[in-house]
Amino acid sequence: MFDFLDSGQYDLLGAFWVTVQLTLYSAVGSLIWGTLLAGMRVSPVPIMRAFGTAYVNMVRNTPLTVLIVACSLGLSQTLQITLGGGDDFTKIGFRLAVLGLVAYTGTFVCESLRSGINTVPVGQAEAARAMGLSFFQVLTLIVLPQAFRSVVAPLANVLIALTKNTTVASAIGVLEASALMKTMVENESNALFAVFAMFAFGFIVLTLPTGLLLGWVSKRVAVKR
Repeated sequence: MFDFLDSGQYDLLGAFWVTVQLTLYSAVGSLIWGTLLAGMRVSPVPIMRAFGTAYVNMVRNTPLTVLIVACSLGLSQTLQITLGGGDDFTKIGFRLAVLGLVAYTGTFVCESLRSGINTVPVGQAEAARAMGLSFFQVLTLIVLPQAFRSVVAPLANVLIALTKNTTVASAIGVLEASALMKTMVENESNALFAVFAMFAFGFIVLTLPTGLLLGWVSKRVAVKR
């Protein structure tokens, strides 16, 4: 059933490795960007709250494919921004895909964190301000540590969704798993079920352990009220 793999024509492990890299880089970037957005959304500065709210509502409701293609057409082809990729189309496409995924996924991280911030008792923040701590100190030292502990499970769901969303990167030529699957579907029309089953299993291997691990972490670090 999987005889087509014996020819060495398809770099299956390499394609999934690109998917893993897309997920890891985008996850780190999304966590940083999402945390900044969450800070903006609860900031006492009106203009920062307005920017955070407008950005989240606009980007979260924009199809990911549109964002990824916009990064490719707008930044790379129109503005000639390569993000350090030089003339290497593979590196440029990969970095633009990461940028699009971070811009999109960061909004979901933000909303998850904001829900976690809302679970922190208001009295703790008020007590901290009464002690003379600034908003930044209250947020980073008291509120966010508790918020992160309460939203590990939602963030796990965001990470799993991010892993599956990396398939959109094939729209701008990034040679990840779904791009290879498309090629194999075209070339191995007599083994479609085997191709689909193989890639479905591959994504299950990537996402299922992540969900189980972070679910366990969520129970271990949950804030006891």
